[in-house]
Amino acid sequence: MNKTQKGAWLNLSGCLICMASFGYIYLHFFVLKKGPGITGIWPLLAAYCVFLVLPIVFLHKKQSPHEVAKDERDSLIEKRAVIAAFVSVWILLFAATIIPRFIVGVDGSIAVWCLAFINVGILFIVMLVYSIAILVQYGKGSKL
Repeated sequence: MNKTQKGAWLNLSGCLICMASFGYIYLHFFVLKKGPGITGIWPLLAAYCVFLVLPIVFLHKKQSPHEVAKDERDSLIEKRAVIAAFVSVWILLFAATIIPRFIVGVDGSIAVWCLAFINVGILFIVMLVYSIAILVQYGKGSKL
């Protein structure tokens, strides 16, 4: 596994943990109408601490001393993944402008603080698309 694959796996797991923790916090604050408490925050803090240390160990370790940092195939895979992420940005921005219209109606309004959550959600989804695109292309092997 080269550095690009390791980074994709790290991005994928980090985005999924962030989305799960935001969902957990959203559930407690907006559905249950109470805070998660100090005991509910400890697993989230432990996961974030692991993800602060994990890249140092995981990304800087090479499989062999002869492993190259990046070759033409890696560059092509990253380029295709960026294109997939760029297309997903436009699709998600289109959805982010259309979906609220159906939820609040034509004359409705959205709170300003919701826009930040919409943009962060788009960022997480785009990073997931980028990471998955990299892993799928590496998974195809020599079929590219």
